[in-house]
Amino acid sequence: MTGGFVWTDHTVREALGIDPERSAPAPPSLEFRSVSTDTRTVESGDLFVALRGERFDGHEFVAEAASKGARAAVVSRAVEPEQPLKLYPVSDTLEALGKLARYRRRALSGSVIGVTGSSGKTTVKELLSAALGGSFTVHATKGNLNNQVGVPLTLLAAPVDAQFLVIEMGTDAPGKIGILTAVAEPDHSVVTTVSEAHLSGLGSVEGVLNEKLDLVRGTRSGGAVVVGDEPALLPVEARKVRPDVHVTGLSSAADPDLRASSLSQEADGTYSFQLRDREVRAGIPGLHGVRNLLLALGLARLLGADESVAIENASAVRAGPLRGEISRIGGLTMILDCYNANPQSTTAALQLLAGLPSASSRVAVLGSMLELGDRSSDLHRAVLSEARSLPLDLVVLVGEFASAAREQQGEREFSDGHGPDLIAAETVEEGYQALAPHLEGTETILLKGSRGVALESLIHRFEQDFGSGREV
Repeated sequence: MTGGFVWTDHTVREALGIDPERSAPAPPSLEFRSVSTDTRTVESGDLFVALRGERFDGHEFVAEAASKGARAAVVSRAVEPEQPLKLYPVSDTLEALGKLARYRRRALSGSVIGVTGSSGKTTVKELLSAALGGSFTVHATKGNLNNQVGVPLTLLAAPVDAQFLVIEMGTDAPGKIGILTAVAEPDHSVVTTVSEAHLSGLGSVEGVLNEKLDLVRGTRSGGAVVVGDEPALLPVEARKVRPDVHVTGLSSAADPDLRASSLSQEADGTYSFQLRDREVRAGIPGLHGVRNLLLALGLARLLGADESVAIENASAVRAGPLRGEISRIGGLTMILDCYNANPQSTTAALQLLAGLPSASSRVAVLGSMLELGDRSSDLHRAVLSEARSLPLDLVVLVGEFASAAREQQGEREFSDGHGPDLIAAETVEEGYQALAPHLEGTETILLKGSRGVALESLIHRFEQDFGSGREV
């Protein structure tokens, strides 16, 4: 049983609110090893939840779950497994998964911390886990499993002795943070930042802000709430919800004891800074690396972590794969930031590239920022203008960035004598073919785009032409 917690027929029924008349009670001895949603990992004794999605239906795999030893299944339609299997009928299995997770959460003695924001969620989750981990037992979201499936599964997997659970929460439509908050019932929370992200679902920055603030609204009264100081509207609106909100960051909007000062950039793009009476060096490059570290250290301090240990552990965290990691391919310095992109994070990545010491040219390869809705063209043009204002040598524009450039220039390869040279391409591969002849093999190159663009596919191309392997 996960972390010593025992799922029984009684606790499952209680969690799901199942009327005995809809399903006869099982023997009191019926227990379940854990809750599973994937037949690839189902083990003997599990309770299988048959989730349904646009491209799959877990009900089609109930028989397979039974053959692997599942003792029961939560279903929303009739199924006929070949082997005997206890069935718990519900109207919506995704909602049922959330109910099971909330029941499990209420059985835990540890505190739940919710983390959300337009960018930096996964990084702050990792930093906060490290900052707290030196003083407490911590359980956290794996990877970025931050949706209506991932959040419940994280709670269901929590060990009974966890003192803090760090739960990442993502959204792409109104109401989803509210749903996740209702499941996780956070004691404390962090909102990293808000920006133009998922506008196709959330409509506007105001819509994004309102959605993210649902985490603040759903945080337990008296719990610690920390938000970043960027944009300025975030702390202002957060304090309208909770006057006791704490603000970290670099500006005067940040609380004095949670504000960094005396920043100094190092040769690898990371920053050293002063935090109260302590000297801190971020392990993640860029000013966004400082901001994310401040969020983690701020909440860790409020929750009573040993400050010296928290700083040491969190400062040792490095950028995750494709999340701003800096590596070497032959003589090239690569900034690989291909996991997500919105105007705020893309601008931050460009500024990091512009500020890195480089003995050769600075090159940015920009892929489309997806899910920006009706404002997509305007936002791509705005980021392009920012790129042209920075001390860069060459910018390769792929997809919607290429369209934005052509609206201004009307040519495939062009330069007006001001700012970096620009190359526009329809596809990632076309962009590389146009870029390669311009490279000597000593440049500093940024790859930045939304996950759906798959700019990381170019890593292999760079390795083929400029180095035998990637060195982090």
